[in-house]
Amino acid sequence: MTEAPAERRGGFPFGLTLTVAIAFALLVGLGVWQLQRLKWKEAILAHIAALQTAKPQPLSSVLDAVAQGRDADYTRAAVTCPGLSRAPFLELYALQGPQAGARLISACPVESAAYRTILVDRGFLPDTVAERPAVDPADRTPVAITGILRKPARPGWLAPKNRPPLWFVRDVPAMARTLGAPSPAPVMLMAETAANPELKALTPSPLPLDIPNRHLEYALTWFGLAGALLAVYAARLFGRNPG
Repeated sequence: MTEAPAERRGGFPFGLTLTVAIAFALLVGLGVWQLQRLKWKEAILAHIAALQTAKPQPLSSVLDAVAQGRDADYTRAAVTCPGLSRAPFLELYALQGPQAGARLISACPVESAAYRTILVDRGFLPDTVAERPAVDPADRTPVAITGILRKPARPGWLAPKNRPPLWFVRDVPAMARTLGAPSPAPVMLMAETAANPELKALTPSPLPLDIPNRHLEYALTWFGLAGALLAVYAARLFGRNPG
């Protein structure tokens, strides 16, 4: 007669234990990762909250620091851009809440040791508005802008590819080339103040109004699943070996 496997005879379930150990380590690892994300998100939210009253820094000095390796993401900066209100622009597809539309991207000359231009996000236009700012490259009227510096986010794998004149991703080098902007800074200035006050529908909106922070909830979920897995494993293990 063929001898029954050890697990069927009530022996220690090595295969099951190995599987549970791997799954448990994975669940705990996901929980720890979410706690790390929680710390990262809280730092961003605190930084954004501090920006509400932060004094803007001169853009040229911030960009010089960027060239030296400083992370200037979310830094408030001020600059005067010649002709920004009538500068050529690109339209970047965007959503603002449930509203689809476009963000207008123009180039601004800067006085920096490392860069000659910076791309400025002038604001959001809903797709229900057909009007656009007039374009006159010869107009050099100075426009004072205060805004938030942002590093372009890496596009997700589902993001559509840019097909100029259709833009879906903030590709600074490609956008700068299209606008004829030399030596662009690797960050973009998201305008807080209006470059075109006459066009009310063009709304500067540099910072998200509501950034979700559910990482603690996610971490507790993963840790809870890890605990439940151990409980099920223990119940099965001691149920197979009573007494």
